[in-house]
Amino acid sequence: MEFLLNGDEKGRTTILLAHGSGAAMDTPWMDMVAEGLDAQGFRVARFEFSYMAARRTGGSKRPPAKAETYAPEFLAAIDALACDGPLIIGGKSMGGRVASLIAQDLYDAGRIKGLLCLGFPFHPPKKPDTRRGENLAQITCPTLICQGTRDPFGTREEVAGYDLSDAVTLHWLEDGDHDLKPRKRVTGKTLEDYLFAVVERTMGWVNSSH
Repeated sequence: MEFLLNGDEKGRTTILLAHGSGAAMDTPWMDMVAEGLDAQGFRVARFEFSYMAARRTGGSKRPPAKAETYAPEFLAAIDALACDGPLIIGGKSMGGRVASLIAQDLYDAGRIKGLLCLGFPFHPPKKPDTRRGENLAQITCPTLICQGTRDPFGTREEVAGYDLSDAVTLHWLEDGDHDLKPRKRVTGKTLEDYLFAVVERTMGWVNSSH
């Protein structure tokens, strides 16, 4: 398994991130997040699920299977990653959801300190009744979800009606979409501004919850 590493220094808190369903681990979006977290003192590791890695060598570009399918691959990535400091797992969209499926057991076993989800897919777009993430109602692993208020996978109004554990911290980005990107004409802010805010919020959350 191959990793992209930022801030690869001994003893740092490591954040292991998986990508979303349609884009690889080395997109400009993922680069910005990883470099920002590195600047805040984290060690950041990124990896790809098998279907995405296969695309690099001419494999099928079919959509991924169900998120549950990739839970063993996330666990394998944790095992393969040399980590001598605290570990937080998570990712963008589907990557964060896969991490959420394994987080509680890992937390109970003392293997991770928290879960970081960047744009959680609470339901498919235009299908609010097809709920995902019900496990977040019982989770005790410290969890930070950074979500755009107009995310078609879960708006602020929709998520307000969900049963979420007290261990879950929601950080809302006003007018952000599923990539957390705001409309500049509405907010005066850019994606870069919002990703910097996410990085700072992550730092504050880690310091307050661990």
